[in-house]
Amino acid sequence: MFSHNRDSMRRYFLDAWHKSRSGAALEPLEHQIAEVVREHPEYQALLEAPEIALAKEYLPEGGETNPFLHLSLHLTILEQVATDRPPGVRALYLRLLRSAGDAHQAAHQIMDCLAESLWEAQRAGLPPNEQDYLECIERLARQGQRRP
Repeated sequence: MFSHNRDSMRRYFLDAWHKSRSGAALEPLEHQIAEVVREHPEYQALLEAPEIALAKEYLPEGGETNPFLHLSLHLTILEQVATDRPPGVRALYLRLLRSAGDAHQAAHQIMDCLAESLWEAQRAGLPPNEQDYLECIERLARQGQRRP
């Protein structure tokens, strides 16, 4: 799955979803993909139309969310929490989970920080700044604790 080729990455998502829907055996990453797709019914029809999914362009000026990017960010967060990389992200996720009460919602909150961190890194031509990323999540966790 890990490739710089957009179509091969998209095909991996499409194949994982198809295998899941048909009851075929899944590799661990395919299982994660299928679980994340199940949490996003708004993307399921697209993933069941491979020719459309492979051809579709998601440009920022179009205002559409790129479902493959969105699902990939979910997978990234799952991996970060599982491995606690960057160090401290798991504890921050658990704090957000307590305040959000829902794992999917907590991941969506972190996703904003992750997307910002990746955008800044790409813009600067540098690796993502882990400290800034963790501080962004920390701010969200503090805000969540203040809710009544």
